[in-house]
Amino acid sequence: PIFKGKVCGLCGNFDDKSSNDLLTRNMLEVSNVREFANSWKFKGNCPDEEKEINACSQNPYRRAWAEKRCYRIKSEVFQDCHSKVDPIPFYEACVNDVCSCDTGGDCESFCTAVSAYAQECNKAGSCIHWRTPDICPIFCDNYHTEDEWQYKPCGNDEMPTCNSIYNMYTNITHLEGEFNVCLFHGNETDRRYITQLLQIYV
Repeated sequence: PIFKGKVCGLCGNFDDKSSNDLLTRNMLEVSNVREFANSWKFKGNCPDEEKEINACSQNPYRRAWAEKRCYRIKSEVFQDCHSKVDPIPFYEACVNDVCSCDTGGDCESFCTAVSAYAQECNKAGSCIHWRTPDICPIFCDNYHTEDEWQYKPCGNDEMPTCNSIYNMYTNITHLEGEFNVCLFHGNETDRRYITQLLQIYV
């Protein structure tokens, strides 16, 4: 949190706005990913990357499968979010990423792409329950009782945590993740069940 809004580079600027992450080394906002990436080269004598790689063109037999998978972003599942966050760029990025997948195995990039759109929807105020037992499932609920681990697609930023008692990490944005109920062993007044955010990486 102390570096929020104070960084830049290939990983973005960490200000909760994905729309302005393509800032070049000269702090110019661009729309071309290659131009953005080339500006951050470590060595000046390294040649620019000019060729755009389209995974679906390289693997045309995967396009139909990729479009079918990624249609979930444009489906009624995300209907409440479509007017807030344009699904098309996320859908197109998803299709390109999934075309790179091995159709014979699990496609992690599909889940990552849909999760990225869900996160932007979450930031815009639309909490979407898009995961199912068959689509990018989270299994924590299957291995723990209800009063232990729980999966939540949108964690509440006002949710008290074990750390917040000590005035740490109190500004938690809405995040998807696995949550746990923990017991604070303080005095009788403070002793209560509070929710501890243990994992925000899914």
